[in-house]
Amino acid sequence: MSHKISLLAFGHASSLFISISFTLCVVFDLLFPQQAMYEAWLKLLPGFEWLNWQSFFLGLIESYLYGWFITLIFPQFYRHSACH
Repeated sequence: MSHKISLLAFGHASSLFISISFTLCVVFDLLFPQQAMYEAWLKLLPGFEWLNWQSFFLGLIESYLYGWFITLIFPQFYRHSACH
């Protein structure tokens, strides 16, 4: 039995998941500044600063691109493990 993952579907799904997670984390940090997690984003997203609109959209774009980065790597492991 062959299971194929659509690269386009997986790419958009993983990118949207990471982008939505980023947005939810920003909202959480604004609502609960004492529990802020934005320092993690500062390390993971080049050029991201806390917080202005330009930086937010840069973080959103970079989060989306991280999803595609994962997409280009993960299916290779999936295909390799499915063969064994």
